[in-house]
Amino acid sequence: MQTTEQLKDLVRQKYGEIALQDKTDNAASCCGSGCCSVETANIMTDDYSQLEGYNPDADLGLGCGLPTQFAKIKKGDVVIDLGSGAGNDAFIARAETGETGKVIGIDFTPAMIEKARQNAEKLGYHNVEFRQGDIEQMPVSANTADVIVSNCVLNLVPNKDGVIKEIYRVLKPGAHFSISDIVLEGMLPASIQQAAEMYAGCVSGAIQKQVYLELIEQNGFENIIIQKEKPIHIPDDILLNYLSKDQLQEFRSGKTGIYSITVFAQKPVAAKACCGPDCC
Repeated sequence: MQTTEQLKDLVRQKYGEIALQDKTDNAASCCGSGCCSVETANIMTDDYSQLEGYNPDADLGLGCGLPTQFAKIKKGDVVIDLGSGAGNDAFIARAETGETGKVIGIDFTPAMIEKARQNAEKLGYHNVEFRQGDIEQMPVSANTADVIVSNCVLNLVPNKDGVIKEIYRVLKPGAHFSISDIVLEGMLPASIQQAAEMYAGCVSGAIQKQVYLELIEQNGFENIIIQKEKPIHIPDDILLNYLSKDQLQEFRSGKTGIYSITVFAQKPVAAKACCGPDCC
């Protein structure tokens, strides 16, 4: 079992490589991890090309949803994009928040930050900023954001509870998030759970859907809604790298499901009253 720091180093290395490779290679793999398939050219990603603010140079084909489409961003909002990559969701968010708003992208991979900054400079965007940092310890003050978005990133973070706590800290009272991510129903085979490529590929780091939603609720969020859900089909030629043919057949006939969900939740306007005898 790899340690938290080893998993982070793995993700940082893989996504540093992804920042330098062609989008076609990224879109043909699991979250761009390099576990490429000949069966499909688009395993998880959704089509951004019709959204205002879309820029092809910033689209590395790494997402599993369209969180900015559901994020209810208003003119003048401060928006934070977690795991901002080359800037794709940040630039879509900028089209929504306009010149009077601000977008902050956070990513811990230096090559991604560099690529995103170059893209912002080419586009002449002065209200989009990219900060290198860990989303478990965001380089952002408390009560800053009106909206937080993220696209297929939390599954890559070992301490998901820590990230959700940070999201709560950074959002203003009454503000909200819309996050697309990969979740599971049922258990993955052990060989997939232990495969480094499938962790970087947004699969083996995913947790149970119910646990994911419970973490959000336990951290104080309200009005939790699944805005979109779609099944993710990992092609046979990828799975056969980790499973025998018999194991693959068993997996296909079982009850395990891999899903992309887009979740909305809101930070309460005021802290909830404490009713216990020891909390005053």
